[in-house]
Parts: sequence; C-alpha cells; structure tokens
Amino acid sequence: MNFAVLASGNGSNLQAILDARKQGRINGELRLVFSDKADALALERARAAGVKAVVSRRPADYPSREAFDTELVDILNKEKIGLVVLAGYMRILSPVVIKAFPDRIINIHPALLPAFKGAHAVKDALAAGVKVTGVTVHFVDEEVDHGAVIEQVEVKVKRGDTLETLLPRIHEAEHKLYPKVVDLFLRGKIRAQQR
Repeated sequence: MNFAVLASGNGSNLQAILDARKQGRINGELRLVFSDKADALALERARAAGVKAVVSRRPADYPSREAFDTELVDILNKEKIGLVVLAGYMRILSPVVIKAFPDRIINIHPALLPAFKGAHAVKDALAAGVKVTGVTVHFVDEEVDHGAVIEQVEVKVKRGDTLETLLPRIHEAEHKLYPKVVDLFLRGKIRAQQR
C-alpha cells in the first residue's frame, strides 16, 4: 500500500518512519512527504531519503481552507495513497480530506488521549501535575484529537520534570510507536471501529 506523510516542521517522527522503512520494518511504499511550509526540515529529510517532497503554495494564497485541502486530496490521489500519516502536521484537516480518506488518516499525539488535547499537550500535562502521560496514535476524524485510539504508550513523569526533560522521553516513545502502527495498518492489521 502507498502512504504519504504530512509534516509542518522538524520531522523527527518522519525520520523514525524513514529509518524503519530503510530497515525493512514498514511494509509499504512511502510515495511522498507533503508540507504546508516551504522551510520545513521534514522536506529535507524526505529528499535525503529519496522520497518525493511536495510543498504547497502558502495556505494564505488559497481562497479557503477547503480549496487548500482540495488540492492536497488531488496530490494524494495522483499517488494512489492508501494511508495518510500526520507527523507534526499543524493544520487542522477540513472535511474535504477526512471524507476523501475515511479511516485512512492517522495522527500521533503527545498525551494519553482523551486527556490533554491540542497543541500544548505536554505543557498542559506538566501543569496538571500528572504522574503519567504518554503518546497516542489515533484515527483522525472531524474533531481535533478525537478519533478512535489505535495504540497508546505511557511515559512516566519524574519529580522535577520540565518541558525540556520530559519532551525527549515523549519523542523517544513516539519514534518507537509510530513506525510500528504505520506498519500494522499497511499490513491490514488495524481497522477503525466505532468509539
């Protein structure tokens, strides 16, 4: 099955996927990496791995979010994408994309959903004083950080942890979990179920 990764920034989860693919731990063809930001390091990582890197025009140049997402769907369909993997993609997908790839979009989130949704999950978990946080891979639906959970991994919060000390452990858990889940999906071992 062909898959695509959407990323907006550094691309460390993309790199974990690229490494797993190179080591034969992902049974699928990464056809392209798409970014909404021309300066995303993820694009450089894709090019270095010999994967097609596609950057959109500036989102502000489109008449609407739906127009941007319609072009994205066209790009994905041309590559016959069966799975869309969000890896630090910071745009909320409109129903245009969700409906084009039902139960075929997955995301990784740095918390144990449904707790601590949104862009500041690690900071929010620390502020709440939790003893355990973690990482969730989930299907993407039309609500933010809401779709059915596929798999979660716990990460203990140590006494005195800060964002700077906790984030590396969160990233380490992400980099182990995400390639594994991507491979399971591509091999037909994961399907969406009702919540």
